[in-house]
Amino acid sequence: MSEEDKTEAPKIGVVGAGAWGTALAQLSIKAGNDVILWAREEEVVNSINERHENESFLPGIKLPENLKATSDLSDMADKDYIFMVVPAQFVRSVLLEMKKHISEKTALVLCAKGMEQSSGKILTEVVSEIMPKSPLVVLSGPTFAREVAEGRPSAVTIASKYQRVTQKLSDAIGQPTFRPYASRDVIGAEIGGALKNVFAIACGITAGRNMGDNARAALITRSLSEMVRFGEIYGAERTTMMGLCGLGDLILTCSSPQSRNMSLGIAIGQGKSVEELMHGRKTVAEGYYTSAVLAKICREEKIDLPIVMAVNDILHEGKDVDTVITDLLNRPFVSEI
Repeated sequence: MSEEDKTEAPKIGVVGAGAWGTALAQLSIKAGNDVILWAREEEVVNSINERHENESFLPGIKLPENLKATSDLSDMADKDYIFMVVPAQFVRSVLLEMKKHISEKTALVLCAKGMEQSSGKILTEVVSEIMPKSPLVVLSGPTFAREVAEGRPSAVTIASKYQRVTQKLSDAIGQPTFRPYASRDVIGAEIGGALKNVFAIACGITAGRNMGDNARAALITRSLSEMVRFGEIYGAERTTMMGLCGLGDLILTCSSPQSRNMSLGIAIGQGKSVEELMHGRKTVAEGYYTSAVLAKICREEKIDLPIVMAVNDILHEGKDVDTVITDLLNRPFVSEI
């Protein structure tokens, strides 16, 4: 970072005070930035401001006393970067509500992972539709919020068509234990983050059914193939899918019950009903919504993504888990390439 860039810390707004938003806010404060964190829930705002802990979404992590929370989106007015960390299905409504308060020069950093169920659009399309002139960045990668908040080593992709924005943001939040890697492939960075949630549910189902490590390894590998196939249709680069925001995120979320999507799959695999699980969840498993969007696109565009369709059949079509697994295992033998 140049001496000029060091004279004044960037002003960062984080919109969404779930576990990941809170971790990003804490990380940005630690890097020396001026940060404010928005939450819709007053109890979350009070918990952060008064007790310096997000007791609802990241309990047990002590937050810096200079991290301030707000429930007023007008507080985002003068920010250099705004991290959009609300669940994917709320990105449009929150951005429309915030739009009147922010400048087109403010860089919008998309940290949510998913697709909009109502329109079938990827989130970069949603953001560009509402704020077409704003610099757009995607921050994605294999990160569990708690580990980032605890200062454990992590790495992410920061993707933007604007190289200077990418570099300045990397300088602003990068640390030895949080390593950003630059990319220009915005679409690839987003698609990797969205699709891995669906595949994590699939891996969770196999774990809940005690199908073994061989099955999980095969499923992760074939999931990567589907991710690449779908991404290339949207113009994503294959190399991006093989990086942190593709393969890296896929491995993480398919390998640990810390993943909300994998834990959902495990519960389904153990015999719990989808309706009961979704009704009782406090946190959002984005793969539930994304699977329905992807299945619709696959049917309309005749794209062959058998794992995606299998997850959709279980989550949204009410099909029996064992029947869907049997159908997958009895698909014709084909070339790997």
